[in-house]
Amino acid sequence: MIERYNEAWNAQDLDAIDSLHDPGIVFHNHTADERAEGAATVREHIAQIFRNNPALRFTTRSLHAGEDFAVCEWTASTGSKEWDGVDVFPLRDGKIARKDVYSSSHRPREL
Repeated sequence: MIERYNEAWNAQDLDAIDSLHDPGIVFHNHTADERAEGAATVREHIAQIFRNNPALRFTTRSLHAGEDFAVCEWTASTGSKEWDGVDVFPLRDGKIARKDVYSSSHRPREL
């Protein structure tokens, strides 16, 4: 599921992303101090990320998953800069209940 989710992020496919979220999804980017709660609010928050970063793409460095969680290490790139991060995903009934983001986006590497 997380591999499909990551592919949807790289395609900037809001419908595919939304289909993997629990209705009560919480998106919390701890680094940027951004938090959105509920499917419609999270969808709009992600849409804004895509509008602000149309070239944003992610490469998975590692993925670890259990029955009710997943942790994904990644590198993000905008074409001119990149940074590393980790997403922590609590899962509920086969859907993503939360996306907690921790990254070094405040200190990106110039490409």
